[in-house]
Amino acid sequence: MGRELKRVALDFDWPLHRVWEGFVNPHHIAEECEVCDGSGYSKEAKHLSDQWYGYVHFDPTSMGSTPLTVDTPEVRAFAERNIGKAPKYYGRGEVDIDREVTRLLQMWNEQWCHHLDQHDVNALWAEGRLSDLNPNWGENHNEGVIPPTASEVNTWSISGWGHDRINHDICVREKCKRLGYEVNCPTCHGEGELWPSEEAKATYENWKKIEPPMGEGWQMWETVSDGSPVSPVFPTKETFVNWLIGEGFSEGAAEQFAEVGHAFSLATANDKVYSNLETLNIAEDSD
Repeated sequence: MGRELKRVALDFDWPLHRVWEGFVNPHHIAEECEVCDGSGYSKEAKHLSDQWYGYVHFDPTSMGSTPLTVDTPEVRAFAERNIGKAPKYYGRGEVDIDREVTRLLQMWNEQWCHHLDQHDVNALWAEGRLSDLNPNWGENHNEGVIPPTASEVNTWSISGWGHDRINHDICVREKCKRLGYEVNCPTCHGEGELWPSEEAKATYENWKKIEPPMGEGWQMWETVSDGSPVSPVFPTKETFVNWLIGEGFSEGAAEQFAEVGHAFSLATANDKVYSNLETLNIAEDSD
């Protein structure tokens, strides 16, 4: 999510862009596990996790993958898009494109996430995690459909948004299982932190969020963090919508937001990128 409409008391007065105190659990007194640096992973799993992001040495050939080269079409296409989007930063000529290709190659060939093998892909497929390659795929994909190849997934990963944290965790756990490694840290048992007592942990886990006082006011909140107000409180829908328009949002997006009450942070459609309230215009722009 990204933005949310809350109906709050007209006299609600909480600093903008500060997480609402009712959304902050005051009972967190656990300390980060020093053995796994808070990752919750075993030593072996942590190493695989670091290889995924390129934090430690990684050799594509160790996964049976062929390193990307200057002749890989998707690499050059990505470099050209970067140059085209920010010519003042990158430059404009072929030399600048070649330089960007070199940078991308150095980064991507050191990251496991762009060099998955078929076992990794099958694990993602089993969890319905490859729907971005085909909108008909997902948790309910048809039985008997052949999973994509590792090559197809690796090409996709360098051509768009790529993998998220969930895919990362699935692949790390699957790789540990295949190699016979323990996944979780033996000290914190996968929690990533240590509690002084079970009672303290229970108090933290049983805590419930407290919403801001409800009322007739109209206020926009961000939900990227735990949640904080990002607009003044307005007495009517009309004044709220006018404020949104004054902040640069289109009239259509402002009106829709006041009706549906939520909007995503970012979305892409029709080769365009939409952010915040403007994501509500995707359907309209597609007509």
